[in-house]
Amino acid sequence: MPKIKVLVVEDEREISELLQYNLEKEDYQVIQAYDGQTAIRKAEHDNPQLVLLDLMIPEIDGTEVCRYLKGNEKTKHIPIIMLTAKSEESDVIVGLKMGADDYVTKPFSPKILVERVKAVLRRAAEKPGAGKIRTLGGLTIDTVKHKVTYLNKEILLTAIEFSILEFLSRSPGRVYSRDQIMDGAWKEGKFIVDRAVDVHILALRKKLGKATHLIETVRGIGYRFKDLNPSDE
Repeated sequence: MPKIKVLVVEDEREISELLQYNLEKEDYQVIQAYDGQTAIRKAEHDNPQLVLLDLMIPEIDGTEVCRYLKGNEKTKHIPIIMLTAKSEESDVIVGLKMGADDYVTKPFSPKILVERVKAVLRRAAEKPGAGKIRTLGGLTIDTVKHKVTYLNKEILLTAIEFSILEFLSRSPGRVYSRDQIMDGAWKEGKFIVDRAVDVHILALRKKLGKATHLIETVRGIGYRFKDLNPSDE
């Protein structure tokens, strides 16, 4: 079976080699890039299954690389984990809005980072249950195909956006705090940035378009999937 290919984009050679060593120990194939232009080229031509992307890289910075990859038909499906310093919270928010799947702050534990890689890859490939199709207010969520449609038109979501929507839709009307959403949708660990859930909810609502009303904000508490009347179904 071919090895899972991970593109590591990091201009600090020592960190790049550390990542390569720990990922190869877990039997991943590692491709390295040390600047933004090379990262884009390798993402397009080497077909990685995941990108580890440092934000502070030469030529084209990490947020612009993320923007390009998520806007490119050929690469938009590739999960992205951002590597960032704690002082770069605003860049993290931008990256999450553009569709990045997770982030890890420096300095990081290689073991924890590898677990995050496994978790993101698992979410991207996961096909939970069999025949689980949920239709609510014209919105159809297929947990086998990881597919969402509204009035028969497909809505393309990232893995974490799908997880949040699927989690909230299990119990229409029930309010979930941000911590509960993180526990239910991420499972493997919480983000450090407090606004991560808000950012993903904002992106999810934008993609839902005319179905955006199905995700409701409950001030001071969190979010819920709209409790629909029979006439709304």
